Amino acid sequence: MKKLLYIICIIFGTVGPIFAQTESNADKGYNNRKLIEIKGSVKGKENYEPISGVEVSSDRGAFAITDALGEYKIRVSIGDELIFRSPEFDTKRHIIKSAEDVDLLVKGYSEDSSNRSKTMREFDNKIAMHLSYLDSANQYKKKDIKRSIDFITKSIQQLGKRGNKKQLALSLTTLGEVYQYHKQYDLAINSYTDALEANKTSKTAILLGNTYILNKDFENAEKVLTPLLKIKKLIPYQQVQLYESLGDTYLGLKQITKAVKLYERGLVVAEKNQITPKLTDLNSKIADAYATDNQLVEAEGFYGNSLELAKNEAPQRAIQEKEKVADFYNKKNRYDDEIQLRKQNLRELKKLPTPKVELNTRSIIADTITAQRINYKIANAYIAQDKYDQAIPYLEKSIVEADTEDDLIVKKDATRKLSEVFEHKGDFAKAYETYRAYVSVVDTLYIRKEQEISRATRFNREISTKQSRISGLEKERELSQSKYDLALTEQELAQESNKRQQWLIYSLILGLLLVGLAAFFFYRSTQQQKLANNLLALKSLRSQMNPHFIFNALNSVNNYIAKSDERSANRYLSEFSTLMRSVLENSEEDFIPLSKEVELLELYVKLEHSRFPDKFDYEINIDEHLDIELFQIPPMLLQPYIENAIWHGLRYKEEKGYLRIHLKRSSKETIEIIITDNGIGRKRSAALKTANQKKQKSKGMKNIKDRVAILNDMYKDKIDVHIADLEVDGSGTKVVFTLKKD
Repeated sequence: MKKLLYIICIIFGTVGPIFAQTESNADKGYNNRKLIEIKGSVKGKENYEPISGVEVSSDRGAFAITDALGEYKIRVSIGDELIFRSPEFDTKRHIIKSAEDVDLLVKGYSEDSSNRSKTMREFDNKIAMHLSYLDSANQYKKKDIKRSIDFITKSIQQLGKRGNKKQLALSLTTLGEVYQYHKQYDLAINSYTDALEANKTSKTAILLGNTYILNKDFENAEKVLTPLLKIKKLIPYQQVQLYESLGDTYLGLKQITKAVKLYERGLVVAEKNQITPKLTDLNSKIADAYATDNQLVEAEGFYGNSLELAKNEAPQRAIQEKEKVADFYNKKNRYDDEIQLRKQNLRELKKLPTPKVELNTRSIIADTITAQRINYKIANAYIAQDKYDQAIPYLEKSIVEADTEDDLIVKKDATRKLSEVFEHKGDFAKAYETYRAYVSVVDTLYIRKEQEISRATRFNREISTKQSRISGLEKERELSQSKYDLALTEQELAQESNKRQQWLIYSLILGLLLVGLAAFFFYRSTQQQKLANNLLALKSLRSQMNPHFIFNALNSVNNYIAKSDERSANRYLSEFSTLMRSVLENSEEDFIPLSKEVELLELYVKLEHSRFPDKFDYEINIDEHLDIELFQIPPMLLQPYIENAIWHGLRYKEEKGYLRIHLKRSSKETIEIIITDNGIGRKRSAALKTANQKKQKSKGMKNIKDRVAILNDMYKDKIDVHIADLEVDGSGTKVVFTLKKD
């Protein structure tokens, strides 16, 4: 049965591109037709109420959604059929005969269906202003988060203290979208949750599920999205979004079969309703799922489909898909295919307009598709084939382009890789010169990171202030609602004296609930602020640890150079670059697998032993039945203690000393990491130090204690450290780490 499934997948993977090519030819014929832009609106016929969220599509795949004012824009051709879909009314159709606007009036649609009272109609002007502010917020969503939030605040103010819950939910959903775009996922989740409490809609629920996915909280995403499968009135575009989001959820939960089935269901709906952009996305995601499950033949077939479909989309989308397929070729060691695809992307990328980036908004660039990154990946593909001469020009281009774009991440990686290439070619002078440039970039990168931490602190304070203002408006509205209810209660008490006591009890319960809710929101806000402060403190402490380690290691390189020991210096530089790469890769993580930390320590101790071979021997023991892959540890936590053992204990010992690192299980859920040395001991070491050395050690030990304290506060006493003398006479040192599994 399993073999039969594989054969079917291979057949679809082969036939898929043929169908994609046929569709592509049809689309090309459509693209030759003259396109016109149609504007219009969708409103209620009786009262001209705007209807937002209506899906407007053409029979040839064009797509748009009406905004808060019920308006839309769409590019179609004469003779196309416009299709209007919404849960609020039956599907409507219209044939395009000219370039005139198409306004749809829906009979029987009224806000009265949402229990809107007649007295609320007096606030139509305020509602219009409310919607106008939301449109402004959407315009500034990607450009200026502060200004966008200000417009949302104004939109909520327009609703008054007893604002319409449907409109309030619209404001909170827009706020969630702003936070989501700027990767403030916790704040986005809170806004979407509050919006759903005010007015439950499928759109907001899907947005909440997607934010959980972005926040890697796949369990909550599944809880939010799964109930939406039972809703029968979802418009086709939302159906596709739902299947795609649930597929992403199960892919995150490593349930590949479920993920693929959901992507395929979304693909069926997208093809049936000609939602063209989603066809590319879903084919690509099915390929990703198969690639994750190592089903490479099936993955390659769907990647072929997505490449063909992407040709008919925007150039940026086509380049993005080609880069993803090139990464797939890289994993399969098909380097020639990878290089060819990336070179095509370079040519196409040059044709696109260069986006303008303000200097004061530049930061450390994430993994985006840029010319410098593509050149760097091409060079890596050549290096994987030992074609160093072909790799060098691409690395040099990558460095120049990264320098022009102020992309320090790529510049750092490309400079380091170029140094390694020169080393492999035996050109040690250029390798050393390039490595010095690499060290300079690393220093600049650390300075930039410190600046980013400072900017992030200010940004969080400003966002917190604006969020507090919005929360205050919500509380005012809740209190106003409470006062209104109490007033009604008093009137009823006067009319019905026999029910006075019962209404009083209900009012008190309502008041207690409001106080409880206010206390809960205050507590949740406090906990989030505490977590944010802890994360910023951890980043700051890690940024202090890494430069201290780097400068100590560079002293060892300098020692070999001073002795004119070129071979040892080159070997040391090579091993040191490997160590540096591991340190930089782990520098942003709170915890890393213990196995990675052990590999880093083995390399570090090896480097120190090569410098002091006559001062100590060492061994690293791991108990036979201990699976260190199950445990995690903060990066760079053990290294300072080992450094102290070598530099302040064993180095001053007259005879040859011994360093031992032992990992053993102390209970089912905990392990012990024991670092022992038979050096001169802590007391004698302290007596030999200068005042400056004592100060530096104090700072280093305080840094580690602060990190352990913060991590234990965040993760409930995960780490314990105990330091003692090894021998009764004070010689030697023993450091014992106790580490919990979870």
